[in-house]
Amino acid sequence: MLDESTFGAQAKLPDMVMDIAQQSSKPRTVVIVGAGPGGLAASILLAAAGARVQIIERLPIVGGRTSTIQADGFRFDLGPTFFLYPRVLNEIMLAAGTTLEREIDLVRLDPQYRLIFGAGGSLDCTPDAAKMERQIAAIAPADAGGFDCFMRENRRKLELMQPCLENAFHSWRDLLNPRLLKLLPTLQPHRSVDTYLRRFFSDERTRLAFSFQSKYLGMSPFRCPSLFSILSFLEYEYGVFHPIGGCGSITAALARVAQRMGVEICLDEPVTELLLENKRAVGVKTARTTYRADSVVVNADFARAMSKLVPDVNRRRWTEKKLARKKFSCSTFMLYLGLEGRYDLPHHNIYISADYERNLDEIENQHVLPASDPSFYVQNASVTDPTLAPAGMSTLYVLAPVTHQHPNVDWMKEKDRFRALMLKQIEKAGFENVEPRIRFERMITPLEWDEQYEIHLGATFNLSHNLGQLLHLRPRNRFEDIAGVYLVGGGTHPGSGLPVIFESARITSRLLCEDLGLEAPPVERTTDSHGLPNPLEVLT
Repeated sequence: MLDESTFGAQAKLPDMVMDIAQQSSKPRTVVIVGAGPGGLAASILLAAAGARVQIIERLPIVGGRTSTIQADGFRFDLGPTFFLYPRVLNEIMLAAGTTLEREIDLVRLDPQYRLIFGAGGSLDCTPDAAKMERQIAAIAPADAGGFDCFMRENRRKLELMQPCLENAFHSWRDLLNPRLLKLLPTLQPHRSVDTYLRRFFSDERTRLAFSFQSKYLGMSPFRCPSLFSILSFLEYEYGVFHPIGGCGSITAALARVAQRMGVEICLDEPVTELLLENKRAVGVKTARTTYRADSVVVNADFARAMSKLVPDVNRRRWTEKKLARKKFSCSTFMLYLGLEGRYDLPHHNIYISADYERNLDEIENQHVLPASDPSFYVQNASVTDPTLAPAGMSTLYVLAPVTHQHPNVDWMKEKDRFRALMLKQIEKAGFENVEPRIRFERMITPLEWDEQYEIHLGATFNLSHNLGQLLHLRPRNRFEDIAGVYLVGGGTHPGSGLPVIFESARITSRLLCEDLGLEAPPVERTTDSHGLPNPLEVLT
């Protein structure tokens, strides 16, 4: 028997169905905290899936650490200067209906860089395999032939590692995938990069030529897991590129493409709070307004964002106490120099200390500044790109790996001494008589990375990439502590470095699309003669 209340409820059903239909037809909304490369790439993919996306950026420019310093007619990359493995970024551009070639002018470098060994000798590292073998044989005759063996094995290793780099890891159960378990004998994650390279190279200098890339992750090759040997492989297999205008032109192009797709980018507006309701993120607050959204993507420095935006009580796995126990990468001391004239030296120059293990120990364990012979890197980009400086002038970008913020080093007292040491040190790479030619200068120490750029401890490469902080043990792309929060960038899986950060954007946006009921844009790929994705077929 139907009473009046039952009849009334049934009469309302069509209206309820209509309400649900109207809600489902509304575009899903996403707020992204930070306009770094990961946040910009994620915004493009989410917009391509039909979401309405807003990016809220603390600084007055886009790019985060991959932005551009401009002053007095000089242009410098703030952070990354190496651009590797453009395939991932090109596929993101394809999802937006464009191509990397259309948006960015890339120059492939040869030599890729010059390595100068404090212990003696140098290599002009080139993708020309025959030339590279001859150079190796000249400084280490016993290592002749090792390059080809290294390339063949790591070609296979990259193919096997694709599942690790392209998929999310939510828990230890994801490691039990039979396909992944089969990889362990090949990947040998328990071994260091240096130990692994002993299979191919007996001379320490040759091993360093294929292991110094672990510093891209802020780690020592003597402790970095051997699976990261693919970093040097990527350089030789797919090239080292310079984007005209610097790597900051990459994030500028991403912002341009994102805005064409309807993404709103709000600059100079620090986020002050993650808005939570019933333990779920529903937006963010700034000093100007509140931005509500179905989901929030955090592209800020992970540890700093947690401390500033999320009360400790709302975190379980990533509390302040637990963050304090985590291992963080080294930092960097930076000089950006606009010079009168030009040096006829390679685009990238890397000097490796004569006692490299000691140098790394000073950085990672003793947390002190080296008194002499620190390793360093100098980018001399004006030999490739005349747009970076006024006519008759050039730019130098000087970087020295140093300890992250630690009580042992007072940068207010040490910065001038260390600057003088570095200007003397870079003479070992041929950059002599620099100081009288300086027309513009800017210095950044770990103190500025920490306080001005909001990087926890000034650790410019985020959380270390040791075995206890990889895959599901890293902050997860679908953040495990707060519903509705997703992470992108070097602090989450898969890790640091531009190609990997772009991969994190794909993983995160795919998870978010799944959760919001959106169809992620398809991935378009080409392959090389080995069956691996090849960016150069698109770029050439």
